Amino acid sequence: MTTGFQSLCVFCGSQPGTRPAYLESARATGRLLAERGIRLVYGGGSVGMMGALADAALEAGGEVIGVIPVFLMERELGHKNVTRLEVVATMLERKKRMAELSDAFLTLPGGIGTLDELFEMLTWIRLAVHTKPSGLLNVAGFYDELIAFCGKTQVEGGFISAGDAANLVADKSLPTLLEKLEEAARSGPSSLYLS
Repeated sequence: MTTGFQSLCVFCGSQPGTRPAYLESARATGRLLAERGIRLVYGGGSVGMMGALADAALEAGGEVIGVIPVFLMERELGHKNVTRLEVVATMLERKKRMAELSDAFLTLPGGIGTLDELFEMLTWIRLAVHTKPSGLLNVAGFYDELIAFCGKTQVEGGFISAGDAANLVADKSLPTLLEKLEEAARSGPSSLYLS
């Protein structure tokens, strides 16, 4: 199956997580992107889920671009075998560069940094900085509470609109989520900040 995306940015943890399903989701994502000819853009790490993601894509013959800040590179956390590794000055520059290189975003399980990346991209949609879709792979229910918080609690509280909430595309199945992201790319964001 082909896709409309040439490159997909994947956000995920630098730790492996406590459940085997988390690490396997990273490997499965890397493999599937390579099989579909989609360039992987990610945070450039060699450890945890990031390392498993990149390794699986490379093993399947995929193209992998890592973007890592210099202070993490100095700690020898950068993946030295990726197709291209870009070293940038700051974490903000890292997010900006990953966004520039990507057609869409996919978030796997991860920690605070992963959530920061996810919400930064959703904020940029809201502010019309970009119109690229953001997906959340809900592995083993990892994001159940976050999906409910964004889709219900924040909307009912009056902090985001239902349209804003709809810009977070979620699914438990990676192939289905990629299809939903393609549709979101075709239809555009649910709402944009216009004032």
